[in-house]
Amino acid sequence: MSGSVNRPVRRRTFVLGTAAAAGSAALAGPLAESASAASFGYTDDGSNYVVDTGASLVFKVSKTNGDLTSLLYKGTEYQGYGGMNSHVESGLGASTVTIAQSGTTILISVTHGTLKHYYAARSGENNVYLWTNKADTSVSATRYIVRVKAGLFLNDQPDSYTYAPTTIESADVFEKSDGQTRSKHYSKNRVIDYDYVGWTTGGVGLWVVRSNHEKASGGPFYRSLLRHQSADGGGLYEILYYGENQTEAQRFGLQGPYVIALTDGGAPSSSLYHANLTTAWADGLGISGYTAASSRGRVAGVGITGRDTAYAYTVGLANSAAQYWGSARASDGYFSIAGVLPGTYTLTVFKGELAVYTGSVAVTAGGTTTLNSIAIPASNDPSNASAIWRIGNWDGSPSGFKNADLMTYAHPSDVRAASWTGNVVVGSGTETSAFPCYLWKDVNSGIIVYFKLTAAQSSAAHTLRIGVTTAYANGRPQVVVNDTWTSAVPSPPTQPSTRSLTVGSYRGNNYTFTYSVPASAWLTDAGAYNTLKIYVASGSGTTSFLSAGTSVDAIDLLA
Repeated sequence: MSGSVNRPVRRRTFVLGTAAAAGSAALAGPLAESASAASFGYTDDGSNYVVDTGASLVFKVSKTNGDLTSLLYKGTEYQGYGGMNSHVESGLGASTVTIAQSGTTILISVTHGTLKHYYAARSGENNVYLWTNKADTSVSATRYIVRVKAGLFLNDQPDSYTYAPTTIESADVFEKSDGQTRSKHYSKNRVIDYDYVGWTTGGVGLWVVRSNHEKASGGPFYRSLLRHQSADGGGLYEILYYGENQTEAQRFGLQGPYVIALTDGGAPSSSLYHANLTTAWADGLGISGYTAASSRGRVAGVGITGRDTAYAYTVGLANSAAQYWGSARASDGYFSIAGVLPGTYTLTVFKGELAVYTGSVAVTAGGTTTLNSIAIPASNDPSNASAIWRIGNWDGSPSGFKNADLMTYAHPSDVRAASWTGNVVVGSGTETSAFPCYLWKDVNSGIIVYFKLTAAQSSAAHTLRIGVTTAYANGRPQVVVNDTWTSAVPSPPTQPSTRSLTVGSYRGNNYTFTYSVPASAWLTDAGAYNTLKIYVASGSGTTSFLSAGTSVDAIDLLA
């Protein structure tokens, strides 16, 4: 391997769905200081604690600031780029760092003000287990960055910087010479979509296995940084709280373990996935804020009725202290969510990403709360309303609209994007794929939808609905029908205040705008096309793709 360190090698990136975690043997006895063992153990080199896992991994943690300063796997150093270490945020600074060993486990504890961070090693494993306990806002965001040396993995993904030399937005979105865009924000994946992220050469794999995100914010569909690469090296992220396009208040408390896993090129072991739910060996480590599996509860639902079987359904639990989710079984809606901290939670059933049911559930330590079949009222799903015509479908996302798939991993200016302008004809069969997933005041405001009405339909008033999933700078739709009837400018709903549409995220707060269009607005000629012009109203934003904008879920005219 040493001969290939400085040249790029082929990389694959794996993203998987949720998997069950496997338990480990319980740790016996309290932690105590110990001299290093024959292979597994630790030493002190004066500046760092040096941990030998007794396998193929040796890592170092700074005694002064808690940074991970070395990640040596099979004799090759993977840690470090641009002179930076791996660490919480961009480095905590001066901290109190201690180490203790008990049998087959070594724990390094880092205290920085009210924040506590932990590294653990297990004998014979090529893994570093990490926990972070954030008690307040003294550290602004919460993330751990594994910084990887350049040249070890091929730099060719949407979140790569190397081949994108031109900055086009906010010093973190770049353009290649061929017009394709790159940014660390362009991960493609929602939290629910992956268990780990990383790189492989086929012979060596370096991964970060995510925690269950119980103390994170944003829910199962949140998108955030996962990794990036540049000319100086790469970064793998575990995002524990991130403010960009955030829909929830920050939660505090212990998160983890999340795991830095080194492999022979394959995926990390599924026994590591969301390991804090069953990591019995960590129960006696004395980690601040730690809750053992025996002190957690479970929620199980026998089924969900009123579902649209064309869509996947997710059940979420959330309160101010924690969040969880699980998939509903396609056949009957059965779900089970384990490892839940005791408390009372809002239970939400999502059709795709659209909330169609909410309730309340109490969870007790060591118990299972079993729920009878949940019935989704027909009125809770907007798709059940009879419509004269509909563009898209009500699923809480812009899926199916023009450029929707691309926008999770590219900037709107990307050369691969179809034109953001162009009018739409209802009944053409392409009305959804022709309608842009995003609308901006300075880009495509005033898009026109053409449609016909029967004589009976044109003689009656109708409700027009426009569903959105997020907005930037208070962008919201104002409509004009046949150039004669103009709606009022609606009030802006609550949405995240940061960038969204240009950094790969449409996930905000779903909201439906309704417009009562009088019969006098329609054309009376049944063969003529009515026109609906949709403008973006807002006095905020700047220009182009940073002008006020919004993401579209569905548009329909009710019968």
